[in-house]
Amino acid sequence: MEQVVPVYILSGFLGSGKTTLLQRLLDHWKEQGLRPAVVMNELGEVNLDGLLLEQSIPMAELLGGCICCSIRGDLSTELATLVKKESPDVVVIEATGAANPLEIVDGVTETSLYQRVELKSLITVVDAAHLLGLYRAQQGATYRLMQEQIRCASVLLLNKTDRISPAEAEEITTVLRKWNAYATIMPAVRCEVDTEELLSVAGGVLTEDQMEEDIEDNSAATETTEQAGVDQETGSTHASHDHVMAYTHYFKRPVNSEEFEQFVKDLPRDVYRAKGIVTFNDTSSRFLFQYAYRESDFMKITPQGEVPDVAVFIGEHFSSSELRSKLLVLEKRTLVRPGTIRRSL
Repeated sequence: MEQVVPVYILSGFLGSGKTTLLQRLLDHWKEQGLRPAVVMNELGEVNLDGLLLEQSIPMAELLGGCICCSIRGDLSTELATLVKKESPDVVVIEATGAANPLEIVDGVTETSLYQRVELKSLITVVDAAHLLGLYRAQQGATYRLMQEQIRCASVLLLNKTDRISPAEAEEITTVLRKWNAYATIMPAVRCEVDTEELLSVAGGVLTEDQMEEDIEDNSAATETTEQAGVDQETGSTHASHDHVMAYTHYFKRPVNSEEFEQFVKDLPRDVYRAKGIVTFNDTSSRFLFQYAYRESDFMKITPQGEVPDVAVFIGEHFSSSELRSKLLVLEKRTLVRPGTIRRSL
């Protein structure tokens, strides 16, 4: 089975230290014998940051605009081309400081519909002193954009902590927790962090063996997660919820149409967008499905070329492990039940 390529997004304002962190990540992966690739966005016409990286690193450049607005449509195309041409083991997207992370997430997940890529994490690099000044002023578009970059992150690297006092560090940590109660906060100077720990927090890559083990154990896992949901409501035990922007699930088997449609209807409210292509074991066609604002639509399609069966879920603070367990249960069931998809786009 073709390997899924993990994708990481680096967010943060100009001068926060994104390129420094990018270089540390690339060095780490190369030391492990992996082949990383980079998608780099610059507002200008020249990729100055890209000139600092080794020429041996495969790179796609998005110049002359912000990745989330004027050239947003190019992101999914460039990412898909990079993966197909270079066959990297991992991809990092370094966005311009003016980028809205949600728009980048949408571009990456769009690519996953026709290329085997998976968004693993959104890492926001925060300039400690700069954030403190913006927070105390609390005005302007820059302040609102920084809020968004912090709120959407799954990991917050609080950089340049040597430029603030202990009292200011405590104040900033309180601000970060106010805006994002779930992300791991990692203080740093010049982005010097334990790279292995950072990537562990940011999400690992599942192997085929692990996926097969999960399929064998998924029934018990589903019962556990469902019970955890009940317990969480009563407050007796705390269910684990990831702060994830997106969870991508590649199907290894067709699923029953009625069961999948019910699964989509029962998605938690923290999942506010879903999309994908799926094969049903009780119909003769493949379907494109879309989900937004608690409504879902299915449309019969005939994809051109090799297009995977995949579902992408976008939201905040939902349990990706719970969704994964339930989908694996659907895949495991071999009983074909008559069912029809009643709606079309």
